[in-house]
Amino acid sequence: MVDRPLTLMAVHAHPDDEATGTGGVLARAAAEGVRTVLVTCTDGRCGDGPGGVKPGEPGHDPAAVVALRQAELEESCAVLKVSDLELLGYADSGMMGWATNDAPGSFWKTPVDEAAARLAELMERYQPDVVVTYDENGFYGHPDHIQAHRITMAAVAATGIPAKVYWTTVPRDKMAEFGRLMRELGADWDEPDPDADGPEPEIGLPDAEITTWVDTAEYGSQKYKALAAHASQGENIFFLRMGEEMFTEVMGLETFLRVQDTTGAALPEDDLFAGLR
Repeated sequence: MVDRPLTLMAVHAHPDDEATGTGGVLARAAAEGVRTVLVTCTDGRCGDGPGGVKPGEPGHDPAAVVALRQAELEESCAVLKVSDLELLGYADSGMMGWATNDAPGSFWKTPVDEAAARLAELMERYQPDVVVTYDENGFYGHPDHIQAHRITMAAVAATGIPAKVYWTTVPRDKMAEFGRLMRELGADWDEPDPDADGPEPEIGLPDAEITTWVDTAEYGSQKYKALAAHASQGENIFFLRMGEEMFTEVMGLETFLRVQDTTGAALPEDDLFAGLR
């Protein structure tokens, strides 16, 4: 048991990622008096510009997109009552295979030890009890998500500070149902291509492998409003098409894989801070 205020640190790749997979646990932790620290690794410059203009299209101004997305991120943090926001400020690398992967200053091209050292400094400053990030595939293969995973695990190894480390995940058997719902709502939701070269990593985990199931339905409205704060990316945030009530029903449970623990808390668990309070 820890006899001081607890701290949760979530390490995410882009503005808006904080709300999708961890908006519920961030809001819940804040409501429970836990200090919440969000580290956002990139500036989001490869996101949509005003009017949905895409990177590389006429009218897409990366600097303007960066400024807009930072303002949206700050609004999302206010909704979720995040205590501290830290921006690493690396250039958004874009999707895997984009030319921006290799652009100067891109997060994907930044040496892992360099970025991990900066994150380790933040861990030293905030002393997080729990750290949350993505799995080795960045949940769905985005280079910035993969890089966020790499620098987080390197910083954890270098500092030895967090008592518990988690990777975001979803129950795999829910993905087909979720895909059906998204298509019904008009989203361009692609099924895995069986003819694609090489195996595609599956998203999520079987239920039996998920260690941590956190009920965040009480904070569904906050999570929805935090996502909605990222209005410039609304075309890509399919979850908003559900409306707040359905969103809370579908997204009111956040699931994780516990990959490091010094508390001995029994599994499965329903609290990121099990064993610490």
